Amino acid sequence: MLRSLSIRNVVLIEQLDLDFDRGLSALTGQTGAGKSIILDALGMAIGGRSDKGLVRAGANKASSTAYFTLPDHHIIWQRLDEAGIDIEAGEDIMLRRLIGQDGRSRAFINDHPVSVRLLSEIGTSLLEVHGQHDGRGLLDPNTHITVLDQYDDLGDLCSQCASAYNSLRTAGARVEALSALQGKADEERAFLEHAIGELDRLDPQPNEDETLAQERRFLQMAEQALQELSTARQVLEDSEGFEARLSSALGGIERISEKLGPQKDAVSQSLTTAAQTVEKTLFEIHEARAALSEAALHFDIEQGRLEKTEERLFSLRAVARKYGCSVTELNAQRARFSQELNATETVALDLSRARQDVEEAQAAFDTLSSELSDRRRAAAARLERAILDELPPLKMENARFDVVIDPSPASANGRDKVRFQVATNPGSKLGPLDKIASGGELARFMLAIKVCMAGRGEPKIMIFDEVDQGIGGAVADAVGRRLQRLANGSQVFVVTHSPQVAACATHQFQIQKSSDADMTTTHVSLMSASEREEEIARMLAGENITHEARAAARKLMAS
Repeated sequence: MLRSLSIRNVVLIEQLDLDFDRGLSALTGQTGAGKSIILDALGMAIGGRSDKGLVRAGANKASSTAYFTLPDHHIIWQRLDEAGIDIEAGEDIMLRRLIGQDGRSRAFINDHPVSVRLLSEIGTSLLEVHGQHDGRGLLDPNTHITVLDQYDDLGDLCSQCASAYNSLRTAGARVEALSALQGKADEERAFLEHAIGELDRLDPQPNEDETLAQERRFLQMAEQALQELSTARQVLEDSEGFEARLSSALGGIERISEKLGPQKDAVSQSLTTAAQTVEKTLFEIHEARAALSEAALHFDIEQGRLEKTEERLFSLRAVARKYGCSVTELNAQRARFSQELNATETVALDLSRARQDVEEAQAAFDTLSSELSDRRRAAAARLERAILDELPPLKMENARFDVVIDPSPASANGRDKVRFQVATNPGSKLGPLDKIASGGELARFMLAIKVCMAGRGEPKIMIFDEVDQGIGGAVADAVGRRLQRLANGSQVFVVTHSPQVAACATHQFQIQKSSDADMTTTHVSLMSASEREEEIARMLAGENITHEARAAARKLMAS
């Protein structure tokens, strides 16, 4: 249900807040009072086409906000969830649109910024506008097949058909993939067998490339290291004369110490320190010479070891480049090649099974789509008769309505293309709704379709504009009765100049325009019973309201 509408700075409306209720609501007022502005503002809120021309003169921006209350089971909750909008089921939904003076607009759903496209998708799933201002809904031939399916309650059969079609597409895609795989299986198998054999022979080990790279760096510096060690050892070996002199000096120090005896004076301590230092120096020279000899052993590399290391490292890297991976990924690549090889070996069997799946899916789809086509043709005949029965009371007794079902390529909808076509005059050719019917005729066709569809499909709020164009008396009364019936348990709005239609309404809003020296403003108010009587009397008699007009208004409202 559309609970309320809040409008700010839209054309002639500076500020307007309207509350609505269930049933049939009529919007009435003199020509030019601004009824179309209300529709424009509502269309703006639900994502319709809007431009900067809607911004009231002197204002920076225009805004329109529509508040909806929906049942917990409404399909819209799932769509909001898919769009990532966190709204609890049962919470009021607020659709809001802002338009600036530059024509740029922003859209919101419960204060979540959204695209205008999403706003329109949500808005049009809640509300339909029928009449000359409508460019969507039943005027789009793509919706006609859905209407026909809803008329005959074909939802379950449609779901089964769509599921069968999706299964057929999936099976067909698998056949295509396996056929392509089989076509190159021999060539692919030869490549895979060669690749697996090459990797088996190479037998890469975990982290082997890093280990080899480190060994290569070590081997590349080994020769230079041996030369440096050899030079250092030669220096130490050439120091034998120096060692002899150190040994002689040590002997002299020891002899002096013996002559001094065990006295503990400063001289004895100095001699002891000198002797220990010389002795330590001799020991460390021997240690250094031994350490250099040991180090040289590590650099004593067997001939050709560097070449073997480089050959192994370069082989690993070359194969990795060949198969588009790193050296560390070679074993994983081999595993993938093995899986692909297994797949090529089973492709013939898989392809045979896939073709069988296609045959089964095709048979299921053919059966369901054929049943769906038969049901649609039967439903089309019933819908045509039902709508043709509705047209004479709407002063369209010479109009024709046909449901055209043409063959169509297979799709989730089956094999049918459905179009509604009309002709409004005897001898006229059938054609699309929006191309053949005038604004009023179009609204009445929509009304007839909606009356026949009452209680079928997801209920929507409906707005009828100009449904009373060119009619009056009993025909207008028939229109009003049908709108009243359509609004039973739901919510319908009608913009009307007809007193008969307005009298059928549950609620009536009066739209007035006032002007002063600076601006013209549109006002809208919910009318009381007495105010409704006066307004309907005005609609009957014009500006000079008579007692007879008031009596006629009371009679219309009471009937």
